[in-house]
Amino acid sequence: MFRFKYKRIGQGCAGSFRETETMQELLKEILVKLGENPEREGLRDTPARMEGAYQFLTSGYGVDIEELLHTSVFHEKHDEMIVVKDVDLYSLCEHHLLPFFGKCHVAYIPDGKIIGLSKIPRIIEVFSRRLQVQERLTNDISLAVANSIQPKGVAVVIEAFHLCMAMRGVQKQNAYAITSSMIGLFRHDERTRSEFLSLIGRDRSALR
Repeated sequence: MFRFKYKRIGQGCAGSFRETETMQELLKEILVKLGENPEREGLRDTPARMEGAYQFLTSGYGVDIEELLHTSVFHEKHDEMIVVKDVDLYSLCEHHLLPFFGKCHVAYIPDGKIIGLSKIPRIIEVFSRRLQVQERLTNDISLAVANSIQPKGVAVVIEAFHLCMAMRGVQKQNAYAITSSMIGLFRHDERTRSEFLSLIGRDRSALR
């Protein structure tokens, strides 16, 4: 079984920065390196604001998925597909620390156990609030569901817009990425996969 335990930012990186410096001091140095004056009125409180923002946006590192779900798994005989779609998703690309955002769709087919519906968005939120790439985020979500209830199948599709593509690099403002993770019946049974893709508004031939 996979264990979703992650180190806090900075762990295992001895020597990469001076331990006596606070995050705000480091962020202040970044502003200086960018050619700004961190003492001017508009930037005076920016390091503190950035620290608070980054702590919030990476708060998923402090959440253990097994602990989150241990009171939200229920025995139930329901054996039809359960779909939670169009969940808003916001995350930070680990390559540039720029946001990517979009929609996440999750489906699973129970095998004697279900997850409380409100926990599906929470799973998405926890993994989104870590430095990510969209491909890994998609797999993290699907494996978390699979590990928690051992269903007959899990499917996750993420459609996201990346500011690292829109604001820099290729600068393509209308491009977005689609990633999928199919486990069990969703991978091996085309009819099951097609039903899911139809329910989320995707062409049946997509994401084969």
